[in-house]
Amino acid sequence: MFRRTFWFTTGVAAGVWATTKVNRKLKQLTPESLARAAGNKAIEAGHRIKDRAVDFALDVRDNMAVREAELGDALGINENPELPGPRRYAAIENRNNPKYVEGSTYQTYPYNRNEDH
Repeated sequence: MFRRTFWFTTGVAAGVWATTKVNRKLKQLTPESLARAAGNKAIEAGHRIKDRAVDFALDVRDNMAVREAELGDALGINENPELPGPRRYAAIENRNNPKYVEGSTYQTYPYNRNEDH
């Protein structure tokens, strides 16, 4: 009797295990599950591509700075030359009398929106 009970219990356990495995596999093969898995893989691939692109851009920037420094040294550009002072452009209006414009015979007044009302 003990043998029959043992094999019956073993058969029930094997059946339950096989049923759960088959049900899990069937759930993985539904269209929604396949679409979700494909979407997740596409997102992961996108992140990998983005990381590689960022690394490439940083490498290009670093190498560009090194090459620019080499060219600057070769051409003598990196030396600190004395730069001329900033230029000052002549203003149109006279600072002493802002209403007077040089070279004109009339008075100019700033536009005042409240005058017309």
